[in-house]
Amino acid sequence: MAEETNLILNKDDQSLGSIEIAPSVLETVAGIAASQVDGVSKMHGSITSNVTELLGRPDHARGVKLSRDEDELVVDVDVYIEYGVPVPRTALEIQDKVKQQVSLMTDLKIQEVNVHIEGMVPEKSEQKVDPNDIFAENENGEQ
Repeated sequence: MAEETNLILNKDDQSLGSIEIAPSVLETVAGIAASQVDGVSKMHGSITSNVTELLGRPDHARGVKLSRDEDELVVDVDVYIEYGVPVPRTALEIQDKVKQQVSLMTDLKIQEVNVHIEGMVPEKSEQKVDPNDIFAENENGEQ
């Protein structure tokens, strides 16, 4: 869970006022960036995020934990990857994309992006059962 305090973006120049951003916004940015990497099947989430998605509200911050160490951020990303993709290259791509997106959108410095591979999702095989005739024999003569 992210810290409850908002981050101030424009510490140097506050002549027009301050800009604050909630940590959940940064988690959402990081979650979207990580899920767009080729090879990422889905983000790992908690029971709360699973229930939220069952209710029809997508949780883009799913699988992302944010912590702050002085002025730098540490982002932990938990993902499931597709079977057959190179794990080190995919993890490095996640790190690069998350760091790039958060930095571009907020000008905040990211100290670390830790990628945790929670599992691997096998590719789906096509069903060869006709839904209109589920008891039909297949090509091998089996039912």
